[in-house]
Amino acid sequence: MTVHHSLEAQALSAGYGARTIVDAIDLALPPGRISVIVGANACGKSTLLKTFARLLAPASGAVLLDGARIDRTPTKRLAQTLGLLPQMPVAPEGIVVADLVGRGRHPHQKLFRAWTADDERAVAEALAVTGTTDLADRAVDELSGGQRQRVWIAMALAQETELLLLDEPTTYLDLAHQVEVLDLITDLNRKRGTTIAMVLHDINLAARYADHLFALRGGELVASGAPSDVVTAELMSDVFGLDSTVIPDPVSGTPLIIPRGRHHVRATAPNVPLTGVSA
Repeated sequence: MTVHHSLEAQALSAGYGARTIVDAIDLALPPGRISVIVGANACGKSTLLKTFARLLAPASGAVLLDGARIDRTPTKRLAQTLGLLPQMPVAPEGIVVADLVGRGRHPHQKLFRAWTADDERAVAEALAVTGTTDLADRAVDELSGGQRQRVWIAMALAQETELLLLDEPTTYLDLAHQVEVLDLITDLNRKRGTTIAMVLHDINLAARYADHLFALRGGELVASGAPSDVVTAELMSDVFGLDSTVIPDPVSGTPLIIPRGRHHVRATAPNVPLTGVSA
């Protein structure tokens, strides 16, 4: 049975030195659901995720895991409960794929305890579902950007936590592999009940895959809710400074953003094709 842990921010402010990036945010991740954090560059998305993962200490306020302050949670218990795939992670020089993915098992291992069949199963499953089994003996630094990103996701999956934070998991991936990875993350949520929070830049993919959206602007939470309630032309203007039209996605029925731009072409007569601008 899946355990649904709660993770929330209460009046959370965080930043670097004297610079505040996240400002007095109250936010609770819906347990057992996929949440996506969106917003313009430098609005605080990654800072919020790092503070949730205890990589960054709050300037004020608190992060609560199951109602208790996360900074008081024992490190090993935290690592068994919450996993993080940061933006642009760096692998040790010369490490091979299987060994890197295997590092996701460290929180589950005891001192002087040998590698177990459970560890072997978790790594094999993580490699299989990310399509990286054939890369198991390859050095990570020899891989393409897209291959490397899938290996990092495999390591996060091998950790088998009930809470998973992903900062731009589709970085370096072409569109086909972006959809493949987001389908994989959705499978993980639907089959295991894993609570997932991720940062995505592509608002259309965010709207399609999120159960819940959080929109940040200038370090503040300005909108929260189901994509159908949150994604509007007004929000796109307010958060991204983008003039757009919002229509139903013909595949998923979720909101689809069509940027207007300054040089859009509109059909004015029969037999003149309509030129759209993809998001």
